[in-house]
Parts: sequence; structure tokens; C-alpha cells
Amino acid sequence: MSEGEARQGEGSPQAGGVTVSDIQELIRRKEEIEAQIKANYDVLESQKGVGMNEPLVDCEGYPRSDVDLYQVRTARHNIVCLQNDHKAVMKQVEEALHQLHARDKEKQARDMAEAHEEAMSRNLGQSEGRSPPQAFAKVNSISPGSPASIAGLQVDDEIVEFGSVNTQNFQSLHNISSVVQHSEGKPLNVTVIRRGEKHQLRLVPTRWAGKGLLGCNIIPLQR
Repeated sequence: MSEGEARQGEGSPQAGGVTVSDIQELIRRKEEIEAQIKANYDVLESQKGVGMNEPLVDCEGYPRSDVDLYQVRTARHNIVCLQNDHKAVMKQVEEALHQLHARDKEKQARDMAEAHEEAMSRNLGQSEGRSPPQAFAKVNSISPGSPASIAGLQVDDEIVEFGSVNTQNFQSLHNISSVVQHSEGKPLNVTVIRRGEKHQLRLVPTRWAGKGLLGCNIIPLQR
């Protein structure tokens, strides 16, 4: 490859359109140039080991007769031109790798954004498809020191789950009373809505100084 050919190819591959094949072709060209440089250095080596800087005249200033001056000068010129070509190709390889890496990062970021958007849309659709939990009863009063007070129940808490009782199977306060009677000394999971927020409580029906096993008054909500 000549120096002019290398300069002509400096603009390729086009920015943004680089492919793995482009990079492979650039590397092939780089290796070809390196092989040509080595071949010209071998020519210098065959001429009494003359390198790039050794003088081509003897101590008296006459052209050396022990080497082929034409071959040496030609090899030196070729090496200089090929080294320039090599530098240009290496620059192209570096730019192509940078473009490919940048494009891969953009694609990865785009794919992640699309996946996140899809997940958000799916979650939103699921949320819209689920109706919020409906309360079926309300705490009307609580006695201080009672099991209900210790569990963290508060007046006006709206009950959406009381042990096994929920909106779907609640019929009357007798359902709650039955669960309480069969759960004395055992923790019950109670879910309430308090000022628009859901709270999970553990209530243990227990005999205490007051009446009943809970120490609170629960009233049904109109549905």
C-alpha cells in the first residue's frame, strides 16, 4: 500500500456506520503493512546489516562498494512510507473501535430504557387491573391497655383483613367474633387502611382486665 492510498482511506469507514467487518478489514491492512515493513527491513539486514541510519559512504566520502546502494535507499524509502501508512491505519482502527464501542453503549442504554418502560407499562396495567382493597369494618373505639391497643389499632382504622375474614367472605361481625374466639392466645394478621395508607398489624386475642378478648369496638361499613 502506498502512502497516498492510506490517506485516501482515512475517511473510511463512515462515522456511525462502522461494523465488525470494517474493523477486521482494517486489521488485515495493518498486518499487511507490517509484513511489508518487515520485508524491507530484511532487505537492509541482507545488505551487511545496514539499518535506517548507517552512512552509505566510506571514511573517505566515496559510496560504499560493499552494499547495493539502490536496494538500501529503496528499502529505506519504502519503510518510511509504510510506517506513515501504518500510523494512519492504526488511527482508523482506534476510531472505528471507539465508534463501535460508543454505538454498543447507546444500544445497551436504549435497550435498558425500553425494557424499563415496558416493565413500567406492565406494572401500571396490572395496577389498573387490580381494584384497591375494600374495607368491610371500622374501629369505633379502643380501650387503653387492651390487646387491640397493644397491637397498634387506632380509632377510625378501616379493616380490610382480619385473620381469615376479608371483603369477599365478610357477612357480619359474627365472622370476626368467631375468628377471635378460636384464636385466643394466637396472633392474627390484621390489615387496615389508615389515612389512605395500608398497615399490617399482629393482634393476639387475650384475656385482660377489661371485657372481651380485644378491648375494642368494631362496626361494619356500608357496602
